[in-house]
Amino acid sequence: MTGLSLVLLLLVLAFAWSIGAHYTGACMGMPYGSGSIRLWPALILMAVLAFCGAALASHHVELTVGFRIVHFHQVTVLGAVVMILTAFALTTVYTSVRVPTSTIQILVFSVAGVAVGAGIGVYWATILKLAIVWIIAPPVALGLGYLLTRGLDRMVRERPKAPAAGGSSAPWGSWPMLLVLVGMAASFTMGSNDVSNATGSLLMTHLFSVWGAGIVGGIGLLIGVLTWGQPLLKTVAFDIVHVDLRMATAAQLVQAVVVFMAVLFGLFTSMNQALVGAMTGARLARGQERIQWKTVSNIVKGWLVGPPSALALGFLLAHLAALIRPL
Repeated sequence: MTGLSLVLLLLVLAFAWSIGAHYTGACMGMPYGSGSIRLWPALILMAVLAFCGAALASHHVELTVGFRIVHFHQVTVLGAVVMILTAFALTTVYTSVRVPTSTIQILVFSVAGVAVGAGIGVYWATILKLAIVWIIAPPVALGLGYLLTRGLDRMVRERPKAPAAGGSSAPWGSWPMLLVLVGMAASFTMGSNDVSNATGSLLMTHLFSVWGAGIVGGIGLLIGVLTWGQPLLKTVAFDIVHVDLRMATAAQLVQAVVVFMAVLFGLFTSMNQALVGAMTGARLARGQERIQWKTVSNIVKGWLVGPPSALALGFLLAHLAALIRPL
């Protein structure tokens, strides 16, 4: 492995580490915030399942990122370094200034921007398909969140009462366990959905096979969850403690289903945006609120800010890198 290849591998691991920490709240925030599971068991479960999702179920999405966004045979190791560096830098900046963006959307347009700047062909049809998924995923999650919450509420109202001798009738006395299980499903889904943000570049440059890239990225996710996930998990948990267990279970399950369905087709979408849509649907099912236009505007802001800035920065960095060495 050359020195530049080693730089790319370290960037991939750093990006995967950041992604793992970033999504602790989206996967385990509600189980932890509701008191259904303690902090370290939540982090350990998430870390292991995110690794498993990356290693076992990310292959379709990794192939999309590695081979179907740009003409991969034209991508050099330096070009891949610039792509990952662009996405990593923008994600870090937007996170630090609290601008709501999607890591996935930034990654795709960072790759496209570098490709355009370096004269590499871009499969715009693939990007169009991804954009359609990004647009429809939140409203689909909203609708499913609404329907599932209404259905769970009706089933609870109609369930038989627990025997007077004590104990609650299963499964309705097991909501904490159910919420932990759907949090585990979301953690596995996150690994399969998001690891390719970092590791697709390893396929473009033929440094790793799809299996090897998934394992490398999974290790980065696991370390990120365990080393930097704690403060982010606590922050999200404090934001959602007012949500009851049925609403949380419905929203978390819908998030996992919507995102994993995209993964099965080799596409990927935002975990956070799917969760926001599902949470909004769950709250509407209870009549607790109208549509929160601030939340909607934040999602739209992410769409408007993230992709164009990634495209522009990738284009600029590609030209700057070419001054040193052809991409």
